[in-house]
Amino acid sequence: MVINKIPIIKFSKEGYEKLSINLIKLEQQREKAIESLQKAREQGDLSENGAYKAARYELGNVDRQLRLVKYQLRFGKVIEKTTNDKIDFGSTITIDNGNKKMIFTLVGGYESDPKQNKLSTYSPIGKAVIGKKVGETVLVQTPSGERKFTIISVK
Repeated sequence: MVINKIPIIKFSKEGYEKLSINLIKLEQQREKAIESLQKAREQGDLSENGAYKAARYELGNVDRQLRLVKYQLRFGKVIEKTTNDKIDFGSTITIDNGNKKMIFTLVGGYESDPKQNKLSTYSPIGKAVIGKKVGETVLVQTPSGERKFTIISVK
C-alpha cells in the first residue's frame, strides 16, 4: 500500500498569521468579483461583453490565490525556534562575507523575502548555514561563483 505523504509547510508564527489574514481578504475579494460577474452577465450578450470577460478573469485569479492559501494553511505548521546555539528554522543570523555584514532570518520557502531580510532554508545560503554555529565559515555556491561567509551571531 502506497501512502502519499504531503510535506509539512513550515511557517513562522508571524507568517502563518499573515496567511490567515490574507485568506479573509481573498474571500472578501471573491464576493466582490462574483458581484461584478453577475452585473456584467445582466448586460446581455456575453460573447462581446468585455466587462463579463474581465470579471470572469478576476474571479479565476482570486479563486487561484484562494486555493493556494487554503493549501498552505491546511498543510502549514508553525515552527517555533529552538533555543540551542545551532542555526535552524527561525534563527536570525549575522554573517560576514569579508566586505559587509548581513542579517537574515531563516524562514520557509513561501515566506522568504530577501528585501525584508528573510531567507528561505532552501536558498543556497540557508542550506549552507543550517546546523552551523557562531564562528564557523561556510562556502556557498552562488550564481556569481563560490563565496565564503563567516557566521558572526545567531539569535
